[in-house]
Amino acid sequence: MKPGKFHRRLRSRIIVSFALFGLGLTALFAIATMYMRSRLEDQLVNNNLAREVKSFVDFKRENPDPNAPFHFSGYDADIKSAKYFANVPFERRQYDKTGVYEIEEAGDEGKVRPYKLAVYKDDDYWAFLRFDVSSQKLSERQLLTALGASVLLFAVLSLLIGNGLSRRVMRPVTELAQRIRTLRQTGKPEPLALHFADDEVGELAVAFDDYAKRITAIVVRDRDFNADVSHELRTPLAVISGTTELLLSSDKLDDKIRERLKRIERAAKQSTELTNALLHLSRSERSAPNDGETTDVAKVAEQVIDVYRSHIGRKPIEVRLVVDQPIEVVAPSSVVAVALGNLIGNAFKYTQKGDVIITIGAGRGIVTVEDSGPGIKQEDADKLFQRGVRGESSEGTKGAGLGLAIVIRLCQLHDWRVNLAPRPQGGAVATLDFRLRT
Repeated sequence: MKPGKFHRRLRSRIIVSFALFGLGLTALFAIATMYMRSRLEDQLVNNNLAREVKSFVDFKRENPDPNAPFHFSGYDADIKSAKYFANVPFERRQYDKTGVYEIEEAGDEGKVRPYKLAVYKDDDYWAFLRFDVSSQKLSERQLLTALGASVLLFAVLSLLIGNGLSRRVMRPVTELAQRIRTLRQTGKPEPLALHFADDEVGELAVAFDDYAKRITAIVVRDRDFNADVSHELRTPLAVISGTTELLLSSDKLDDKIRERLKRIERAAKQSTELTNALLHLSRSERSAPNDGETTDVAKVAEQVIDVYRSHIGRKPIEVRLVVDQPIEVVAPSSVVAVALGNLIGNAFKYTQKGDVIITIGAGRGIVTVEDSGPGIKQEDADKLFQRGVRGESSEGTKGAGLGLAIVIRLCQLHDWRVNLAPRPQGGAVATLDFRLRT
């Protein structure tokens, strides 16, 4: 799992939310318990001490004899009459108002211990009751520890319960995602809503079904259009090619007319190859391509160079075809011609002077097209294969930015690879890799 992927998963969010909810709820319960326990205990102890010290004073008022017995449970009592107020210990004189105070005093072992000091003062008596609350403080710390452990335990339980509940909650969503992945692999759209209940996931499945229908209709319409146009263009192109061939066979043509007829012949051949490639692309995208036709890439490259040579015109460009190793691919020649033609045609079109080198077999099953044109930026190389995208060097030249988009579709169909890169010595180099289907 990639870093951060856990936090982006919907199921993970449910687990974390449930765990945080359980942790927060138990923590609030623990805090409320500690607060109420401390408040109620203090209130009860203070009220009890206040009653005891007043009872002590009332008893002494009725029984002034110093030896008169008064029984306490757990209290240290001290009382002074009005005649002996000066005998009150100095450290207790600050508590000159009736009430209960929190104090700390050193115990028998020298440790500071917490006490509550109940004070009652009137014109006749000043009484003190001291109560040791260290046991209550200890029980408070023990309760705090127990509540802390409970909070952690409930947090773990919340995490486990959240994990289990998230599986159940996410099961329909997971099933929907799995079915969509299956549809993507098979390429055969099937209704999804039939497999899900009439709930939020079911509504999502209905939305996917509706979207799939619309996308399928658009794709089918696009493919049918390509197939129909490509098929219908074959007849007029065949007529143009036949008529041009017939005219070129005449001995009565001057050089200018013959050259123009050859240009028409080359254009008709290029259009025929493109039409055949688009028809092949439209048909093969419906099913895996399996034409069985084998094509000699070097032979096709020679024909493509001849067809696209008109792009050079009078520019001082040297064109070289280098065959290091012969390459044969299982694909129609028209497909190979269109793929090579766009790469070679671009090199001819954008190179103003220098050379264009087409190397067959630069590596096993690889064709390279190098030019000395204006070149491309490395960061723009992949963008040029998108529909309608043209490089900065294409300004001033005609084009719709569709040629390389057609090349990438043909390569994806036949499992080939194509890329563009800057040429170290200036210009650009295009690489067409046939190795996956040689």
